[in-house]
Amino acid sequence: MKILITGASSGIGAEFARQYASLDNELFLLARREEKLQKLKNELQNRCKNITVIVVDVRDFEVLQQKLRKQGSFDMVILNAGISLGHSHTDIPTIAEFKNLYDVNVLSQHAVLEVVLPKMLSQKSGTVVFISSLSSLFTMPTAKIYASSKRALNAYAEGIRYKYASDGIKVITILPGFIKSELTDKNDFKMPFLLETDEAVKRMREAIAKGKEFYAFPLRFYLIIRVLAWLPSALSQRIVNYLS
Repeated sequence: MKILITGASSGIGAEFARQYASLDNELFLLARREEKLQKLKNELQNRCKNITVIVVDVRDFEVLQQKLRKQGSFDMVILNAGISLGHSHTDIPTIAEFKNLYDVNVLSQHAVLEVVLPKMLSQKSGTVVFISSLSSLFTMPTAKIYASSKRALNAYAEGIRYKYASDGIKVITILPGFIKSELTDKNDFKMPFLLETDEAVKRMREAIAKGKEFYAFPLRFYLIIRVLAWLPSALSQRIVNYLS
């Protein structure tokens, strides 16, 4: 299986690479930090059929697409690249911060699929995995831009799923809670239900293997968020104020 993983230089993306590394799989590891990608390739190359490193900043859409066009088709794409301003960011974000986050978290995903999807359609098969977030379901004021970007990603993934369901394309949206990574290392508070990276990716791989269209975890955290979303606005406001 030919697997493209974006944001593969560290955290969740690197762990996906480790867990999918096998003599049956070809891995295509995409990120902007070449040194980290090469180190990961050296770590895994004896366990894998083949590993290709793609060094590019996903915000450079033109170069990103040029490099992807050279790679041929993929059987699975894991759209993992993402950034956050951190929950300590309480000020009004600048337009530059807003644009930068959306370029990575939303627009780069489409830039990848604009190249990849036609090839999947021609082979009548493929799996697209969107790594979203539980924060997309209930927006805390300290993560408003990040949460909104992930909510936009959910809507985009849903449209892609419906559009290509009859063309052999499987679309999976995964909404994890807090996972130990560079993204969460900047948080200066106790994160509920924090999962180690390897355990979280193991759960996501199982959901992908089962073909789940929507997978939110940890379950207890997901249920708490759903309850908060269902509460009357005045009550949820009081809870958010308390938590903030």
